[in-house]
Amino acid sequence: DIMSNATFSEMTKRIEEIAALLEKGETSLEDSLKLFGEASELIGKCNLVLKDAKLKITDIGSLGGENENE
Repeated sequence: DIMSNATFSEMTKRIEEIAALLEKGETSLEDSLKLFGEASELIGKCNLVLKDAKLKITDIGSLGGENENE
């Protein structure tokens, strides 16, 4: 699994590295496709991390609101 234990920052750094490699245009088509696939998977993982963080923030916010009303 690609970067299975990586932090959000590590994943975004790798996505940036891949983007730079692809922008140079010096990789073969096969390697470009592999890099694109890796970046797509990492972007998906980053989106899950962000979604989870948003849910936690929403939960904390709703708990704070309930406590204020009691």
